[in-house]
Amino acid sequence: MSFFFDILINDVCLLLAVAFFTLLERKILGYIQLRKGPNKVGFLGLFQPFADAIKLFTKERVSLYSVNYFFYLVSPIFSLFLCLVLWVLIPSWNSSFIFCTFGIFLFLCISSLSVYSTLFAGWSSNSKYALLGALRAVAQTISYEVSMVLVLLSGLFLLGSFSFFYFGWFQYEFFLFLIIFPVSFIWFITVLAETNRAPFDFAEGESELVSGFNVEYGGGAFALLFLAEYGSIIVMSVLTSVVFFGGVGYFLFSCFLGSLVSFVFLWVRGSFPRMRYDRLMSLTWKCFLPFSLFHLFFSFSICWIF
Repeated sequence: MSFFFDILINDVCLLLAVAFFTLLERKILGYIQLRKGPNKVGFLGLFQPFADAIKLFTKERVSLYSVNYFFYLVSPIFSLFLCLVLWVLIPSWNSSFIFCTFGIFLFLCISSLSVYSTLFAGWSSNSKYALLGALRAVAQTISYEVSMVLVLLSGLFLLGSFSFFYFGWFQYEFFLFLIIFPVSFIWFITVLAETNRAPFDFAEGESELVSGFNVEYGGGAFALLFLAEYGSIIVMSVLTSVVFFGGVGYFLFSCFLGSLVSFVFLWVRGSFPRMRYDRLMSLTWKCFLPFSLFHLFFSFSICWIF
């Protein structure tokens, strides 16, 4: 019983982190653009995320006649559920961490299911803009998953373990980031594309798709999609700190690394414009995939020799 209570506390902490991460994003983007950001609700705008949540969940639900209601309502719930499950798989300081010998494979299997929630959300809305946004997001996610898997396999060959816990344990004396620096850079760009963040936010291209796959969502359903999107950013930030910096053993060190990676997400959004979609796909298939394969064979040869 205490195990499930720890999982509940861990997931609530993730949701609170998402709330204040949105405030941090608006503040950072505001100062990048020489403005203040939200500062009216509470001291320095600290209660602005809660005000936004109350507004979204109390908003009147609009009934759409042409949508497929089952997939339309289930997709946001399923998306948030996958995010919360992934959060439990990452090693943490409390007992809610699920130790799995093949934890990385389980992580890849669960994260790949998020494609279906995006696809069904766009298809069930019965809107051409939502469907185009969903198809672009699915193609982008599947394409960059290939590079993400190859980068993880390079780390697996070097460290010889499929568990997140041993990834942290093996890096007490040295960081994997220092050994495979070029592939670490590819990993970060791939994570940006996987989470649909700028400059790769083609699933929500407001300038051409009128908000993309979630254009027909509002109120509580939109809030669930919003929580899932920002929750995946925090999950991938902590995962990056675990895989490449060994952020497992010390709680404060893990929080610092995860926060630093999350800050880089926001920094990139405020610094770069949105790319063209054809260049996005060419980047992964013509640049990242060959280089990741070459590095994978290189890592395998080193392991075979030693």
